[in-house]
Amino acid sequence: MFARWSRIHAGRVLRRWARVSSMVASLAGGGMFMAASTALPQGSAPDRPVRLIVPFAPGGINDTVARPLAERMRSVLGNIVVENRAGAGGTIGAAVVARAEPDGNTLLLGSAATHIVGPLVTTAPGYDPVKDFTPVGIIAVSGLAIAVHPSLPVKTLQAFIAFARDRPNQLSYASAGAGSATHLGAELFKSLARLPSLSHVPYRGGGPAATDLLGGHVPVGVLNISGQMIEYHRAGRLRILAVTTAKRAGSASEIPTAIESGLRDMVALNFAGLFVPSATPAATVERVSTALRAAIADKALVKLFSNAGLEMSADDTPERAQRFIESEIGRWSPVIRSIGLKPG
Repeated sequence: MFARWSRIHAGRVLRRWARVSSMVASLAGGGMFMAASTALPQGSAPDRPVRLIVPFAPGGINDTVARPLAERMRSVLGNIVVENRAGAGGTIGAAVVARAEPDGNTLLLGSAATHIVGPLVTTAPGYDPVKDFTPVGIIAVSGLAIAVHPSLPVKTLQAFIAFARDRPNQLSYASAGAGSATHLGAELFKSLARLPSLSHVPYRGGGPAATDLLGGHVPVGVLNISGQMIEYHRAGRLRILAVTTAKRAGSASEIPTAIESGLRDMVALNFAGLFVPSATPAATVERVSTALRAAIADKALVKLFSNAGLEMSADDTPERAQRFIESEIGRWSPVIRSIGLKPG
């Protein structure tokens, strides 16, 4: 009985195999069957994901830029993983990208911290901001807010300047830290406004500085403008006297610029830019640049950035971004020397 079952089962298998073989032959003849030779070579792996290095801890303005940007660049670049590599004011993460393979698979979300301040005030940042990177484009810029606690009886920047001059050595300002973009912007403001006795109180980040400004523990703050800062201003919890952009911020058009307020050269910008290692081939840079331009043309992304106090930049090509970086380095180098910031 077992032998009879085996003969019947074998016959069924042979008949099924004949039908499958006929189907395969038909598909191959019609060009619909994918030959094994078109598959990935044996042992190969799919392309690895692109890493977008954010050189600061998770949260804050850097992630506000990086994560929605990565999402919109995936249509061109494929899978993108945002990786936070914090430390040393952004220079640790920047150095990782400077040393990476120049194949377009490692990108840096750079800023004034990584490309202006850090290299100028650090003895050994681990990279040259011009020679070791190719800028893909500047994504967005933001200014600083010159703000006071509401208890100060001033409502304009010029009124504050007069108030401070009448009280030498009595007022101090908060920044996000010694050597930060907010510190440099404040020192430029002091120089242009002729307020040498306005003393500096450095904090460990903009959040703690804003908290003490809101609490009245420090009367003045020079901090990155943000959606939250604008909300505090509109709620009357602090008073932003001026912003340090060349034009009024689109998200807060009621706040004048420092230039409008009589300080002609008072422009201090932070920025978010995309960078790759310097030896990256031109075709690869162009591919990343294409992805960036497509992303920042997204209206929802523009609105998201605007609500966060960011303005989309016109320096969105490698050539314009390179000129912007070199110009900012030249502009801030004398400011850093004048206030005696020592590399360390």
